[in-house]
Amino acid sequence: MDQEFPALERELTLLLRRARASSGEMAREVHPDLESSAYGLLFRLDECGRQRATELAAYIGVGKATMSRQLHALEELGLVAREPDPVDGRAWLVRLTDEGRRRFRTVREARRARYVRELAGWDPHEVAELARLLHQLNQVMEK
Repeated sequence: MDQEFPALERELTLLLRRARASSGEMAREVHPDLESSAYGLLFRLDECGRQRATELAAYIGVGKATMSRQLHALEELGLVAREPDPVDGRAWLVRLTDEGRRRFRTVREARRARYVRELAGWDPHEVAELARLLHQLNQVMEK
């Protein structure tokens, strides 16, 4: 096997381990009782706006029961709310509450500031290239 793939595996394993730990820290900063896996839901809702639970489940890659449990927990914490879907009255849309948006964005801004500090020595083109390559990897892994 080529040397590139073991090196890729090693670096991705380390990155994913650190990302899981970081996600847990950020989730607790949003709310002390927030599960780390729910941080991604807040991220998606902040970026895309209201979503159906089925759309969120497909995006995150979990089943309906898991998504229902996570959304219920987020509702209990006051971070998300459900509202009827105006297109389909049988369905519900999930959205961030004002408090959920405020808490999430505070943590997100702190994380971005940390990235800026940690990558201050990088050329901006390298940062853009890393983002481009990670996006390309995510697209391949999504299929």
